[in-house]
Amino acid sequence: MRLTKFSDLALRAVMRLAVCEEGDSPTTREVAEAVAVPYAHMAKVVSRLRQLGVVEARRGRGGGLDLTPFGRRASIGWLVRELEGEGDVVACEGDPPCPLRGACRLRGALRTAQQAFYATLDPLTVGDLVGPPTGPVLIGLSSRPD
Repeated sequence: MRLTKFSDLALRAVMRLAVCEEGDSPTTREVAEAVAVPYAHMAKVVSRLRQLGVVEARRGRGGGLDLTPFGRRASIGWLVRELEGEGDVVACEGDPPCPLRGACRLRGALRTAQQAFYATLDPLTVGDLVGPPTGPVLIGLSSRPD
């Protein structure tokens, strides 16, 4: 299974925000620069993370992004499910539909594998992802001068 680029960017953004010190609220542009992605892509990601209640965004002077308390304790499995959707790994009902769809064992096997993938991510939180050695690297990605 492969995550979409959107989910990858969302996970990178959440991880970057998780290592910010209290009072250090980077802007969407700063997060985009830190994880080396275009601002427009990151703005869409931040919008979705806000909808999910994972990120809080403040505008204007002194504004920026912060992980919400919910975002800090949310399951990575839950977050990826929300970002990716619960659809099948393969499109059996596409146009044209797969001729094997009525008697195929592959679809069920792939669904089981997908559930195992998410189950592996379910116990993890963003805090689990930013422990050493990852956290110090994320801190070093700051685009703000010291």
